[in-house]
Amino acid sequence: MPEEPCQCPDCQRFYREHDRLIRENSSLRQQQELNWASLQSFRTLAGRVLEELQKQYGDAEPPAPEGARAAGAPSPDSGRGVAASAAGAEPDAMQQAMADLENINAHLFSIEVLMERIFDVRVPEEVEQKFREVAGELAPDPLNADRLRLNRLLHQTPDLPDRG
Repeated sequence: MPEEPCQCPDCQRFYREHDRLIRENSSLRQQQELNWASLQSFRTLAGRVLEELQKQYGDAEPPAPEGARAAGAPSPDSGRGVAASAAGAEPDAMQQAMADLENINAHLFSIEVLMERIFDVRVPEEVEQKFREVAGELAPDPLNADRLRLNRLLHQTPDLPDRG
């Protein structure tokens, strides 16, 4: 017997989004374009955030010795330490976050290279039609009149176990 899907709010939101993406992008070509755009937007946003953080916090510069700062020498992150304190983030946490973003960007670049191959695939119209048929089966329209009637009937049937 198949396991019941998780009913937590996060999973429910994922299922709805998953089904919506299938319904609204029901051909191979649309899925290719959607995934390419998603990948590019993720790379653009993560890259820009990394650039901004590097400008704000610097590139892993070691702090000046305590004695030099006490003598009045400016620290290598003059002004940036105030921003880090104001943001409530520890410098080590920010450096780790920037390293993580660099890793994410490297992985996204690798995925992009793989996806270029996927994006080049073209299929006949009959295959595109099969994609649309299967999409309708996998993610039926939740506002479809027949589905709404069926849902209403199921919720009104007293002999069905309550799944709330």
